[in-house]
Amino acid sequence: MRFLLVALVILLLLPACARIPEPVGFEYSKQQKMQAAHHWDILAVDIANEINNELIQNDYLDTSVFVRETCGDENRTCDPLETTTFNETFRDLLITHLVKLGVPTSSTNSKEAIVINYKAQPIYHQAKRWRTLKPGMLTALTAGVMVIKNAPAEFIAIATAGAIDGLNAGYSSTGNFEVIITTSMITKDNYLYRNSNIYYINDADSWHYQTHSNTTEIELTSDHSSPLGQQPAVSRPISEQSKQLLDFPYANETTGI
Repeated sequence: MRFLLVALVILLLLPACARIPEPVGFEYSKQQKMQAAHHWDILAVDIANEINNELIQNDYLDTSVFVRETCGDENRTCDPLETTTFNETFRDLLITHLVKLGVPTSSTNSKEAIVINYKAQPIYHQAKRWRTLKPGMLTALTAGVMVIKNAPAEFIAIATAGAIDGLNAGYSSTGNFEVIITTSMITKDNYLYRNSNIYYINDADSWHYQTHSNTTEIELTSDHSSPLGQQPAVSRPISEQSKQLLDFPYANETTGI
């Protein structure tokens, strides 16, 4: 009997020893979403101002800077056709705002110039992620409804419309993609400035941040004879990126894209 009791206690303790830490979500926070070229311009303005401040604080007022897009890390520039739509556009915007601030900006790289590197890293999340309302919002809405339940119909309609408008203004779908945009300024192999920003992006706009792959030729043939005789096979290029978009995980989902 004593042996059975000891064995029972051991069996009960085994699951407790094998337990893993309980997953806990982060506290409520906000994250901006990139949805327009204007948003890229806003980021370029912020980065240009921060770079200008760093140059002033480190006494590089007369030193030229060179803006260079990178693919992978700071030691490798982008190959032809490897740049993205974001790479090309953001470089133009950043140079424009640096020039407006009076920062000496070179069109070519040199040993004396301070190099400004930037890159965008798109991230795809396979799992579904759920958004929640800001803590306290439902409580506030419920309290508001309870207060106005005996009010005139016109006042109730206006208050309800205001609540819906407030929710609509703060709503933004997340999708499956995010992007990390990193900008750095290097001189003498040391980082003089570095900034990383994380944004949500629309799934359908993810190609703005994805590099262009080399093209692959496919051969098109036909089993039907032409009245003028057999026509030669025709090879037409199709990009690797196009094939990736056709096979992408969200292509089969009902997303409205």
